[in-house]
Amino acid sequence: MASFSEIVSKSDLVLVDFFAEWCGPCKTMAPILKELKSRVGDKATILKMDVDKNPHTASQYQVQGVPTLMLFKGGKLVWRQSGVTSAQQLQTVIDQY
Repeated sequence: MASFSEIVSKSDLVLVDFFAEWCGPCKTMAPILKELKSRVGDKATILKMDVDKNPHTASQYQVQGVPTLMLFKGGKLVWRQSGVTSAQQLQTVIDQY
């Protein structure tokens, strides 16, 4: 399996969902991200990153709360937001890039 940095650097657009199993709002994001994937298709890769299983990556990107969503374009962080967001809002952000 490819590492986080490989996926982010080799994919054009990657939306990363930093989440935790115990987080209620994170559970709310799951169906939203599924809907988003059906809207954007192959335009963006959606990657879920469990902060408890990947503390180094969460720390590297200064994730203070979950869910935190980050959009990477060509390996560079171009957008981030904490909290639950709608599929429409996320699609609008992805469409900008």
